Amino acid sequence: MFYSKKFKKFYNLKHCFFSRKGGFSRGLYKGLNCGRGSKDKKKNIIMNLKKVAKKMSVKNNHLILMYQTHSNKVIEIKKNNYKKKIRADAMVTKMRGIALGVVTADCVPILIYDRKNKIIGCIHAGWRGAISGVIKNTILKIRKLNSDNKIYATIGPCIGKESYEVDLKFFKNFVKKSKKNRKFFTIKNRNKKLFNLREYVAKKLTEQNVVIDHVNHDTFKERDNFFSYRRSTILHQRDYGRSISTIKLI
Repeated sequence: MFYSKKFKKFYNLKHCFFSRKGGFSRGLYKGLNCGRGSKDKKKNIIMNLKKVAKKMSVKNNHLILMYQTHSNKVIEIKKNNYKKKIRADAMVTKMRGIALGVVTADCVPILIYDRKNKIIGCIHAGWRGAISGVIKNTILKIRKLNSDNKIYATIGPCIGKESYEVDLKFFKNFVKKSKKNRKFFTIKNRNKKLFNLREYVAKKLTEQNVVIDHVNHDTFKERDNFFSYRRSTILHQRDYGRSISTIKLI
């Protein structure tokens, strides 16, 4: 389990970036696989999520997850919708007694806290969601609830810049969006570049005047700690697990 030093100082907040360690899953999913979209045994996923709920001190059905699709959609969680299927890649809420969760396997989990208005949020930020505005949309959603705010974000474990090899088409897609995006890429060879997803996401947050800190771990390199979609693909594995990151108001 990993924590933000900044978020640990907020007395009315509980959060955690869970590693893959300590769960009930076996084989490819060994450990705390919380990916309901994975092909892991459902009973193992349920037990893993129950363990997370217990750690976060919430009822099992008060651990709220999303059906993530790499979109830029943000939903506010309220009493009238928290039991429904949440089809989004970001959530915000003022509700107490629930924990918001995001699952990742190389993408960036971002936890959000508006200290002035006691609003929390979480974001699933892969490159698709990040480039299409999921971060900006989340901050705008919080500001719509209250425009006078002080927003903090912690950027969790994700694929590191040395591990994220991309082709020229990928690179050109970002540069087409903005020439300034060149700075997030370094050359690997003639046909490949390395992409710094963490710094790209951080830039999107600072553009919205959000105060950030990092829980800086490379999910691709740290095999014992995290699941990784890219690592599983390179190893020709049939599937992969997902780690969970959570936040709640106390």
